[in-house]
Amino acid sequence: MDEAAVLLRVNRKTLYESIRRGEVPGVLHIGRSVRLRRSVLLSWTPGNSSPALGKKP
Repeated sequence: MDEAAVLLRVNRKTLYESIRRGEVPGVLHIGRSVRLRRSVLLSWTPGNSSPALGKKP
């Protein structure tokens, strides 16, 4: 999770919240663990003009 947060340039808490909302692709839930597929994150571009994750009102 720490590596993905650095890669996406967001706080770890923000990343967990975005995963909960279903905004992040490549998420695997294995029991209580959450795994992210690196290849999917590297090819995913959430946009340049808005925050990396989530939407501000």
